Amino acid sequence: MTAARKPKAPMSKAVKVPGTYKSFVTKYPALGRAHEHIATAVEAAGPLDARTLALIKIGICVGAGLESALRSHVRRAMQHDATTAEVEQAILLGMNTVGFPRTVAAWSWAQEQFERGV
Repeated sequence: MTAARKPKAPMSKAVKVPGTYKSFVTKYPALGRAHEHIATAVEAAGPLDARTLALIKIGICVGAGLESALRSHVRRAMQHDATTAEVEQAILLGMNTVGFPRTVAAWSWAQEQFERGV
């Protein structure tokens, strides 16, 4: 017997975005719209819910070393009821692939975001 799936919630609801992002899309609105269009299409392309999408994006940010994006996706994961333990596991999964220093850096960024809250 399989567990019932929660309906997909859009990632983009009530999302706080970094000031740099706001400045960029204000200066280049067509690029901002194109970026949002692609993000919405990718999110709708499969069965993953918003919480799972945010956790996966955290892992991608760890691998790419993207501090601001990692913080943003930690906030999104928290907004969609991900626990601290789930966020931390998403970060720790990168250790053998991207290395200890990058994983510890990402973990520290997440800790700062946990302190700031959603």
